[in-house]
Amino acid sequence: MKSFSYSQAADVPSALQAIHGNPAAFFIGGGTNLVDLMKYGVEQPSHLIDIGKLPLADIEALPDGGVRIGALARNSDMANHPLIRERYPVLSEAILAGASPQLRNLATAGGNLMQRTRCYYFYDVGFTQCNKRNPGSGCAARDGINRIHAILGASDQCIATNPSDMSVALAAIGAIVQVQGESGPRSIPFAEFHRLPGDTPQVDTNLRKGELITSIDLPSLPAARNYCYLKVRDRRSYAFALVSVAAMVDVQNGKIREARFALGGVAHKPWRVPAAEKMLAGKEPNAAAFNAAAEVALHGARPYPDNAFKVPLARKSIVRALSEAVARGNGNGKLG
Repeated sequence: MKSFSYSQAADVPSALQAIHGNPAAFFIGGGTNLVDLMKYGVEQPSHLIDIGKLPLADIEALPDGGVRIGALARNSDMANHPLIRERYPVLSEAILAGASPQLRNLATAGGNLMQRTRCYYFYDVGFTQCNKRNPGSGCAARDGINRIHAILGASDQCIATNPSDMSVALAAIGAIVQVQGESGPRSIPFAEFHRLPGDTPQVDTNLRKGELITSIDLPSLPAARNYCYLKVRDRRSYAFALVSVAAMVDVQNGKIREARFALGGVAHKPWRVPAAEKMLAGKEPNAAAFNAAAEVALHGARPYPDNAFKVPLARKSIVRALSEAVARGNGNGKLG
């Protein structure tokens, strides 16, 4: 690990001042991903700015019925908070599926959004071909072992996936990321926070250099109470998703009033297709409707030799997650 200097920020302005003009400086909160990246030599910051003591850990109700989650709220606190469990249980379920209790006790909301891919070739600096780590060097995964990689939204430059379970739920909910920078506060819709790789796979998010995530705002969402977070993985504990689905369905008088779902494990960012959701409005909540929506959500899928199984797996996972969300809403374990 490369040597680095360290400082602790007392407040948000001092944190922003400390990172200003230093492209090799990093904020660190829980450090559950960044420290690993430093150990492997993927990230080599010259200076770490500890933001762990900033007053950004509260979880509180908003006047419009939504909830604000402070960027430094611990994942365990989020998953078990009464406001999250009552209003956004899909988020609680996603967090609990995401890591071991020890990691959840340390990891933060803001840090979770900033997780980098778990691509084998990205993490192993012995592979020189990685456009995310070394722009312009190539993508070893395309012709290598690509079982865990993207089937949607990838480019010739990068086929890595986003590893966050929490982000899949936040995408379905339609969260807003609040950030603070030198030019002032800024709100980023969750759909615009993470980026697809395109020609710049080394840029994971639309967060500007020197900006700090301060909170995540969740909108009031009646459909969130009828939910399912489905995570398909190679083993039951401590494994990243091959495919995951965060689903919410509001059924009124036997018809779908609103449906939302997002996919994880299939793209460089949580994958949500509003057109697939809209086509469910007014339909009876049944397998035929859910299959049709799944086809729209997966349109344009481009699998690689080792991950072609993800296409039918994702289709079946969407149908199952939506079906289970409806069943939970009925309270009887059966489709309405």
